[in-house]
Amino acid sequence: MFGRRRHRQEETPAVAEETARAPERESGPWDAEEPHPERERVDLGGLRLPVGPGFEIQLNLAGDRIVGAIALVDGSALQVQAFAAPKRSGIWDEVRAELVTAVRKAGGTAEEAQGPFGTELLAKVPGEEGPQQVRYLGVDGPRWFLRAVISGRAAQEAAAAAVLEDVVRDIVVVRGDEPMPPHEPIELRLPPEARQAADRQAAGTAPDLNPFRRGPEIAEIR
Repeated sequence: MFGRRRHRQEETPAVAEETARAPERESGPWDAEEPHPERERVDLGGLRLPVGPGFEIQLNLAGDRIVGAIALVDGSALQVQAFAAPKRSGIWDEVRAELVTAVRKAGGTAEEAQGPFGTELLAKVPGEEGPQQVRYLGVDGPRWFLRAVISGRAAQEAAAAAVLEDVVRDIVVVRGDEPMPPHEPIELRLPPEARQAADRQAAGTAPDLNPFRRGPEIAEIR
């Protein structure tokens, strides 16, 4: 009888460990340290971005630093950027208020709505061809904040939006352990194969086959 009790006590930690490792949510965005589904993703260092057929990836730069990525597909665009955030509180409420102020100051409009990731902003921002409709999504994670901006067809059509919303759900954020002030962009990098292609091109030994290029900012608002 005592042996059986000891056996149960020995098994309890293992069962608890398996329970702790099980995903607590059905979808992301995911933190790199939590269990998440395996699928094809472009490894950009601070972000692992899922891609599908027909996707084109462009990069956002601040000087020489890569601070965001844009996924283009079938007339729609998804711009994603990850930022450092405090350990015990999110920053989406604060960022959202700043976005509303900045959009309106630029001559656009913005209003809050409930979407698949919680509160989001539906905005119209000035563009070269007139007002551009965009959706601002925000997700607070553990010590990081992910901002996504949807534009083009997906900002108006539910079917097109679903494709990019699924991308957001499967993004993996790699925050790292280094101290960073809140709102500081999490720096990205070219994936290994693109870095090798860029190095060969710089050395004059390969043609320009790098699909990762600097892309236009959908909005310069942080």
